[in-house]
Amino acid sequence: MKFGKQSAWSAAAVALAIALVAGVYLVAAQRARQDIHAAAGRQLQIVALDLESVLERFESLPFALSFHPDLARVLERPQDEALIRRVNQTLQSVQRQARVSAIYLMDENGLTLASSNWQQPYSFVGKNFSFRPYFRDALAGAAGRFYGIGNTTGEPGYFISQPVYRGEPEGGTPAGVIAVKIALGDFEQTWASSEEPIALADARGVVFLSNRADWRYHSLRPLDDPDQQRLVGTMQYAGQQILPIATLAEDAGEPVARPVGRLGWQLMQFPSPWRVTRAALAPTIAAALLLVVAALSWWALLQRRRRMEERSESRRALQRAADELEQKIAQRTSELEAKYAKLQEAERLLRSTQGELVQAGKLAMLGQMAAGITHELNQPLAAIRAFADNAVTFLARGNADKARANLSHIADASARMGALVGQLKGFARKSDVVAGVDLVHALRTSVMLLDNEIRRLAPALDIDAPDRLLVPGDPVRVEQVLINLLRNALDAVEERDHRHISVRMRCEGDEAVVGIRDSGAGIAQQVARHLFEPFFTTKPSGKGLGLGLAISSSIVQAMNGRLEARNTEQGGAEFILRLPLRSEVKQGEALAE
Repeated sequence: MKFGKQSAWSAAAVALAIALVAGVYLVAAQRARQDIHAAAGRQLQIVALDLESVLERFESLPFALSFHPDLARVLERPQDEALIRRVNQTLQSVQRQARVSAIYLMDENGLTLASSNWQQPYSFVGKNFSFRPYFRDALAGAAGRFYGIGNTTGEPGYFISQPVYRGEPEGGTPAGVIAVKIALGDFEQTWASSEEPIALADARGVVFLSNRADWRYHSLRPLDDPDQQRLVGTMQYAGQQILPIATLAEDAGEPVARPVGRLGWQLMQFPSPWRVTRAALAPTIAAALLLVVAALSWWALLQRRRRMEERSESRRALQRAADELEQKIAQRTSELEAKYAKLQEAERLLRSTQGELVQAGKLAMLGQMAAGITHELNQPLAAIRAFADNAVTFLARGNADKARANLSHIADASARMGALVGQLKGFARKSDVVAGVDLVHALRTSVMLLDNEIRRLAPALDIDAPDRLLVPGDPVRVEQVLINLLRNALDAVEERDHRHISVRMRCEGDEAVVGIRDSGAGIAQQVARHLFEPFFTTKPSGKGLGLGLAISSSIVQAMNGRLEARNTEQGGAEFILRLPLRSEVKQGEALAE
């Protein structure tokens, strides 16, 4: 009897546990579904705004073109070839400037008289589009809007049309229709990065844009005969038979939809039900584990109650285990403290070594610039010597004015030498912690220090920078990074016939971005993997130690920034320096880009 009662309690406990686990799964799945759908809704909102901005951007284009006087003249004199040629060229210029697929003019019978693609094999000129709804709507005096596959080009697009009047629009009858075709295929390429299906369907539920190619020109539900006949009559989808999406119910979840445009379109995303399942499994497994732990605890309690005589021995064993565990914990803690002390010592050594390495890099760079600096100092020294001799001669002749002018030239040359030496002293000294640095000033200083190299190679140096750009950090280290990047750019273009270096400074969010681009040979693929490694260099012996980029990367990382490199589409390489802006710049109290 006792055994039967325990079995009944066990069965009830198992049933309750299963019910609890199932309840946790259902609640977690519902919560995950809500979160996933909310995220999908936010993504759809961004996509919908982007799509609507494209649609609305060209909404007024056909209306503005309808007032062009040459359009009304073409409708009155369709045989005037010179006039039609002029209108073709006008529509072609507007089409290229607006970057739309096509612009074309139809008469009241739907015959195309002029088109922006008049010179192309698939020209609309001579084609009749009276069967299109956008033509009929515009001929009735209203704006026409329509999406479909082009009857001539076979390319889909969004059509916007407006009526064209010969005289005043008020009370008049349209004499023709002007239409603009816009391509929307770029959106499919943008959506391709999404792992989940995204579809844009018309008012009848026919998908015409999607990141799933097999969904395109299929319907979300079976279409009735009237809808099929309308599609055939308007040739909206080039006469294709629109079938339901067979795989929709198999691999796609409940859609998240949002209306778009003026034609009743629906932008939809289909979050995968497996995402909901995966998100719900974690709390379900945790609940099951808790129940298992509870069941084991309950079983242990029963065993404990059955074996009361073993309590004392169990306590002593537990105490021994606790003492042993405490001893092991203490031993492990001591070992960890010793390791932590070693790590701190290693970190101090690393910081010290890093500082010495940065200073060594600066001194090495100064050594590389020594010849140029000597040339820069020799010129003003020679000028000072010449002006001094002239001043003595003029004083001897009693010509005080010319002597005074020569002394003024000596003062200017001395000031230039002092400025250059001051920059070198500031660059060579070990850096001190300061509140911030103006990137623009640092760039000017770096360019001045490299002035001799720049004049020797004579590249086309293009600098685009704001008045000020403040970042927290050390001016000397920032100048060291900029000088190294500029010197690399100069080395890259040294053997090139066309030498061009561009520097772009701008703000992006909370970051200051500096891009230094050269017209050199670019970065080889095998070199890119080791670009920021110490002692790795592609330069010949004597031209560099391979520390410049490694030191620069270390400096930038210490300033919570990033240093990146890439090849450009035009050829050559670009190094991108990203540093956080000063707090006052983030708050808008300093300059804007």
